[in-house]
Amino acid sequence: MSTNKTHNTDTRFWDERRNNLRSKIGKWTGGESVYIRGYSLFDDLFNQISYMQLIVLNATGKLISSNLGKWLENNFMSMSYPDSRIWCNQIGALSGSMGTSPTAATVAGSLAADSRVYGGSQTSQSAMNYIKNALEEYNAGATIPDIVTKAPLKQGRPAIIGFARPIVRNDERIKPHREMTKKLGFKEGEHMKFANQLSDYLEKHYSMGINIGGYTSAFMLDQGFTPEEVYIIKNICVASGVTACYTEYKQQQENAFLPQQCNDIEYLGHQPRPIPC
Repeated sequence: MSTNKTHNTDTRFWDERRNNLRSKIGKWTGGESVYIRGYSLFDDLFNQISYMQLIVLNATGKLISSNLGKWLENNFMSMSYPDSRIWCNQIGALSGSMGTSPTAATVAGSLAADSRVYGGSQTSQSAMNYIKNALEEYNAGATIPDIVTKAPLKQGRPAIIGFARPIVRNDERIKPHREMTKKLGFKEGEHMKFANQLSDYLEKHYSMGINIGGYTSAFMLDQGFTPEEVYIIKNICVASGVTACYTEYKQQQENAFLPQQCNDIEYLGHQPRPIPC
């Protein structure tokens, strides 16, 4: 069987990089200096910016203001509750109960939060894409009802990421975030204004309003960040809560996290039978 596909034999891109590391982001010169995105770590950044500002700089190349760094730091606090009932924290607690390393526990729990439906990182990317596209439709003449009608339904309600919560309807994080945003001097941008309008409509007609994912997404769009940038920035935003739950169960007797007896499990498989010799 023959094909008409041709293969690219030009290997110059890889040849130029053979045994040669190239970086436009950073460089460490042992005993002398470290450079990050064009800044000297110890001359320009050390003891002058926050760690959150450095995280954003490493992730995106943007050196954000101290106020935006503080906003994001507080936002991270609200994404990482130390409650072992939360999905990703269950992995931290189980890891502690099994005696794993704290690194293994925290990384595994953070990976479990890399989800399309919860966790604050990938969900922020999805919510930002939705709000950005929906605002473009709105500015082009579509109404809020038009936009909501296009959303898929789940249990009779529009499934719009960033505007629902699976367990408790009201998100306790919204009010403190609104107060913080105002206190730090941030104005309400076009994405936030649209998100609030959408939330008001959903609240009135479907008893569902904006959650912290939707709020964060609208805010970060107004600060000029792309969905991918925010996904990268927030990729381990649940880590602290995972570590806390790991620590709690690491200090207890082994296998203390949700132990079960055999009769706690409903077996639906084959009944006991002789094994052929």
